[in-house]
Amino acid sequence: MRTYLPLTLIAVSTLLASCGTIAESTNNLSDDSIANQTSGVLGYAPSDLTVVSRRTSGVNTYVEVRAEDGRSFNCIVNGGNLLSLGLTNPPSCAPKGQPVQSGPGR
Repeated sequence: MRTYLPLTLIAVSTLLASCGTIAESTNNLSDDSIANQTSGVLGYAPSDLTVVSRRTSGVNTYVEVRAEDGRSFNCIVNGGNLLSLGLTNPPSCAPKGQPVQSGPGR
C-alpha cells in the first residue's frame, strides 16, 4: 500500500498543475467584460473604468482598473475559462494599496 502513495501524490499534483494551465490558456475575459463585472462591485459605470493591467494565474485574473475620477483599484476575477465553462464569480476589489479580501466571509 505504501508504494502507491507517492505515485498517487504525483498523479494528483500533475492533474492539479494541468488544470491551472488549462484555465490560464482558455481564459476568455476581455477588458470590456472585466470592466462590466468590476463596475457593479465598485459602483461605477462600465464606461468609467479602464483596465490598466491584468495577469492570469490559474483560474484567477488579477486586474488593476482606473476610474474616470482617477481612483485605482485592484480586483480579482475568478473564472472565465474552460474549467468554469466561461462563468465567473463576482469580483473582489479594493482600492489600490489595500489588500483584496476574497473568499468566504469577506
